Amino acid sequence: MIKTVKVSDKGQIAIPQNFRESLGIDKGDDLTLFQIEGKILIEKSQKTEEKIKDDFNDILKFSEDSLKEVWDNPEDEIWNEYLK
Repeated sequence: MIKTVKVSDKGQIAIPQNFRESLGIDKGDDLTLFQIEGKILIEKSQKTEEKIKDDFNDILKFSEDSLKEVWDNPEDEIWNEYLK
């Protein structure tokens, strides 16, 4: 969907009804605005929080997998035996 809207004197815009309905945006919902490469992206805040949690879990898993490659090696086993 594409729609042109006007900015009011107060800097406000109205999100068209069909956009609100299709995205599940209700009165009082919090929205997150992103400025990316000269564009504005508007997203429901709840979805943003979920994405951040998902991204963090992906980063955590990637970090654990990467560290296993570095830490789980024969040299570490030698140190583990030495430290016992």
